[in-house]
Amino acid sequence: MPSLKALRKRVATVRSTQQITKAMKMVAAARLRRAQDAAERARPYAAKLTELFATVAAGADAERHALLARRDEKRIDMIVLTSDRGLCGGYNSNLLRFADHFLRDHSDLEATTVPIGKKGVEYYVRRGRRIHGQQTGILTVPIATLAGGIAADLTQRFESAETDAVYLVYNRFQSAIAQVPTVVRLLPVALPETEASVDYILEPARDELLARLLPRYIAALLAQAILEATASEHAARMTAMDNATRNAAEVIDRLTLQMNRARQATITKELMEIVGGAEALKG
Repeated sequence: MPSLKALRKRVATVRSTQQITKAMKMVAAARLRRAQDAAERARPYAAKLTELFATVAAGADAERHALLARRDEKRIDMIVLTSDRGLCGGYNSNLLRFADHFLRDHSDLEATTVPIGKKGVEYYVRRGRRIHGQQTGILTVPIATLAGGIAADLTQRFESAETDAVYLVYNRFQSAIAQVPTVVRLLPVALPETEASVDYILEPARDELLARLLPRYIAALLAQAILEATASEHAARMTAMDNATRNAAEVIDRLTLQMNRARQATITKELMEIVGGAEALKG
């Protein structure tokens, strides 16, 4: 059994760790509230933009717009949204495992990875994956700027036929305890399945308006995914730190029990020595 001094030192260490994890949980909870509000505020804009796109694209000729043109997929780009920091449980590992399954399902294609977030960059660099561009510091860059830059770069690659499709892999925020790995196709942009029920008069002409709308639509989809991923990251970190705090409390209780047993054993040993010495004096 460890000595009483060693047990006391370990209890103090675990208690200090518990204070840190408790503080990190509170910080993550505050950030989650803001991130969740931001994601929810962005949803009406994304919904209206999708509705506008459906209206303008209804009946459009896909062959006249480069971002709508579908071709045989031989080369694909895969955007993977991870976090810059760890201590968020299985947030990154689950997403990267999901992305690997997607790549295995498309192993017959030439895949290029576009990692967003330090954890994703490190993961794919270690495995020697083909990488096109990389972005870190997600939480320090405005969402619109980040999404616009990524969308413009990948749109240019698609228009110049450097890639045949672009997929986005991210954690969709469902609740504070549930983040769902999700894959969506960004390019080519899918046309609405149903045509608009109202015949609108568009100004400028439909094709010109659609050409202006498509890049914004792609950037909006990417921005919404980044907001969802950010909220998911904070939720995962809050849950992980809460579990760590609970585990630390259990460890402290177990060590305290061991410490009490060690102290009792020490007291018993000293009493036996005293009694033994008294008996020796009597003899």
